[in-house]
Order: sequence, then C-alpha cells, then structure tokens
Amino acid sequence: MWNGDYGFLLRNLIGKDFKVRYRNMSLGVFWSLLNPLVTMGVLVVVFTTFLQRTDIQHFPLFFLCGLVPYNFFVLAWSTGTSSLADNTNLIKRVPVPREIIPIATVLGNSLHLVIQVALLLAFAVFGGQGVNRYWLWLPLIWTMEVALVCGLSLISSAVNVYVRDTRYLVESFNTVLFWLVPIVYPSPPPQYSAMFELNPVAALVFALRKILLDGQPPGSILLVKLSLGSVAVLGFGLLLFRRMKRNFYDYL
Repeated sequence: MWNGDYGFLLRNLIGKDFKVRYRNMSLGVFWSLLNPLVTMGVLVVVFTTFLQRTDIQHFPLFFLCGLVPYNFFVLAWSTGTSSLADNTNLIKRVPVPREIIPIATVLGNSLHLVIQVALLLAFAVFGGQGVNRYWLWLPLIWTMEVALVCGLSLISSAVNVYVRDTRYLVESFNTVLFWLVPIVYPSPPPQYSAMFELNPVAALVFALRKILLDGQPPGSILLVKLSLGSVAVLGFGLLLFRRMKRNFYDYL
C-alpha cells in the first residue's frame, strides 16, 4: 500500500512543502544557503574579533558542524509540530494514514538539509581538511537525526491537536536548545557532560566534528547512543501517535 497511492501522496506532500516555501521569494532555494552563511559570518566575526577563540582551529567549519544539524532540527520539528493543524482539510477529506503528514513535513525539510550539508562538505574540502574514509559514516549519522525528528514530530503534532500551545512550547525549547548543543563551544564543562551525552543533537555534532575536523571515526559509544536514542524516539512516537489519532477528527 505504501508503495502505491500512499507513496505517491508522500512524494507530492514533500514536493509541495518544498515549492510553497520558496514560491514567492526572488532568491528561492538560495535562502537555504544564505541563512546559515549569514549567521556563520556574524558569529565568526564576533568570535575572531571581539571574543577571540584562538583555541579553535578552522572556526567556520567548526561552527557549521553545529549550526547545520541544529537548524534542521529546529525547523523540521517546529513545522512537524503544526503539520496536522496546517493540513486539516487534507486530513478530513482524504482517508490516508495520519502519520504520513508529520513525516512528510520532516522529509520535506530534509531537502533543505541536503543543500546545507553540501555547503558543509564544501567548507571541509576547500578549508583544507579534505575527504577521508570516515565520511562513509555521514549517511548513517544524518539518517539518525531525520529519524529522531520524525519521532519527535509524531509526538508533538499529535499533542498539538489537543493542546494548541504545544507548538509554542517546542519553539521555546528550541531557543534553549541552542545553548545545550555545542555550537559555539567545543565541549561542555565536566559536571554537565552526562547531560550532553543524553542529547542526540549534541551527539550528532560531536560525531560530525570528529569526522570532518579531526579526520577520525566517531566513537562507537557515541554512535550507539545516537542510534538507540533516535530509533527509540521514533518507535515511541509511532506508538503514541496511533493511540492519539482516534479522536483527531473531533479536534481538528
């Protein structure tokens, strides 16, 4: 069934989300590159001029390794949370699995992620780091982040049907998350290391820096925590969503 009509619907939902976002913008998809470039440029100037970080080499690449996964996480989770409420007409008119809506929204944001990952890898190559065999870990690492966001979006989108404040709670949490992910600093203080080990987004950033900056494989424990955490959240999200979707029609 998923390979037929539902697969066709999923592809169209992903394409629609991507096209609508840039339909009336003169720069179009270029915004996917411009936003992280502008943010990176400002922070590089701040940390190399006003707050000099001589302890961090290749700071632009270092910063992008944190900014790209964080940007995707924030944007995909926020839009995934409101996806059911934003597609009320589709849900009421077309008998499709409700799970497909938040998943399609996350996958639509993954198209933007591909563009930004290409920018990240270009910085790694032209910044003198070059390509190494550990790049083969990158597809797994990014897949785990997509799975994580799909799971979180299934949970928050279902709750948002009943409690419309959920999307604002997610946005507030994402603001705090910027400082809970090592974007502008290399590692947390020792007393907070345990908390960071439970943060899948932080684990992704650490893995990226190991591969792209140090030319080393990501630690096996780090990969296990990232994979198990992402799969567990996705599985829990599917189970919770299926329990809560029974009364969606009455609240949408």
